Amino acid sequence: MRSRGRSLPRAEWRVRAASLPPCLVIAAIFEISSTRARIRALLSRNAGDFGEIADWMTLIAGIAQCTIMVFSLLYYVHTVEGQPRAFPLRGKKPIMLPEVLFMQFDLTDEQRAIQETARRFTSEAITPHAAMWDEKCFFPRATVRAAAELGFGAICVSADQGGSGLGRLEAALIMEAMAHGCPSTSAFISIHNMAGWMIDRFGSASLKAKYLPSLVACEKLASYCLTEPGSGSDAAALKTRAVKEGSSYVVTGSKAFISGGGENEIYLVMVRTGQDGAKGISCLVIEKGMEGVSFGAQERKLGWHSQPTAQVNFANVRVPVENLLGAEGQGFSIAMQALDGGRINIAACSLGGAQRCLDEAVAYTRARHQFGQAIAGFQATQFTLADMETGLQAGRALLYLAADKVAVGAPDATRFSAMAKRFVTDTSMHAADRALQLHGGYGYLRDFPVERIYRDLRVHSILEGTNEIMRMIIAREMLRQ
Repeated sequence: MRSRGRSLPRAEWRVRAASLPPCLVIAAIFEISSTRARIRALLSRNAGDFGEIADWMTLIAGIAQCTIMVFSLLYYVHTVEGQPRAFPLRGKKPIMLPEVLFMQFDLTDEQRAIQETARRFTSEAITPHAAMWDEKCFFPRATVRAAAELGFGAICVSADQGGSGLGRLEAALIMEAMAHGCPSTSAFISIHNMAGWMIDRFGSASLKAKYLPSLVACEKLASYCLTEPGSGSDAAALKTRAVKEGSSYVVTGSKAFISGGGENEIYLVMVRTGQDGAKGISCLVIEKGMEGVSFGAQERKLGWHSQPTAQVNFANVRVPVENLLGAEGQGFSIAMQALDGGRINIAACSLGGAQRCLDEAVAYTRARHQFGQAIAGFQATQFTLADMETGLQAGRALLYLAADKVAVGAPDATRFSAMAKRFVTDTSMHAADRALQLHGGYGYLRDFPVERIYRDLRVHSILEGTNEIMRMIIAREMLRQ
């Protein structure tokens, strides 16, 4: 989302300094002068009279403000085409301002091209068929394969493993675009991407060679298996157990609500290999065809009809030791790191679906006439549309920022991922509800896409960690500081 520019030639410093905004220069001069006056006043007092605490606090605040002003001036002077550079100091390491100051609130040309490609694919391969997929509970495997041909099956998998090698923001752009046509299908592709990233990030060389080529091409599809019938939000209490016997792990237990259950070939399963709690959990790659793997009936769901969902059962399944992802006891950490990216993606799917609802609402209210005029002309309608647009734009800004933080491994990435997931999914669901309301009785019919999207988005505040758990994560991270 941001990119580095060229270094500013020293000969241009004077020209750039001359173009500083007068208001910024005046404010800086005023603040520096005021702070100097405060320092002189305090130092002129009698010995032992250090003044009130409030005086010193005001002085400290003034010095801080001066510092900010100076860095703002330096930032403005030492940029080229809006791109930040290091400030060179003679004989010393260059100073870099915090990168958060350099966030560019726009997409790069490359990101726009990726977004446009995803939008074009959606309009041609997803949107025209989404209603039929939903009505017939049809899983569009061929469409998923077609998405993989564009690199959408392994967005964040490294290029040397055949993946697209893109970042979390690019993944969010793709998921958002595809969800405009069908949130259910976009979310399925997101989960497959999460599993591929886990193998690429934590798998051994042999594990990568064994599974990634087919996953990148979506010749085989993968599921993420954490939730169990008895452990949902309390994920660290999972009971599925893997006991090491010679060169294999023997796995027993069940996983619930698994996207792709019964359809996918590969399952990344969190199992207990040690003590109770998070530190006793490991991750195994289990194949559909291994003896002892079975599946429950397909779940009858409110939404997400275009993807299969079923319980996955393991009855003394022998899994090769080399199918261990990472190290023993690292599974819960791997699962949580995957969820940081997964939450970004599911928020993006919500955003794409909600944007479709808003677009449909705008078109419908322009075309629908009541009381002698288009209902878009009524102030109540305009207020609703304005609030929907504001909420989605705010969510988009938070989502893109959170994606950037997860991509660079920022210390607060988990908190921002949770905030984005909580805010965007709730805001998007509200927008879908308002869009349905603006459609009146027609919005309740399957003939209009807002009905389908409304059902699809409802689960997004539950999966990848409920939004109540997101609030707990946010508060916990805040109180740690």
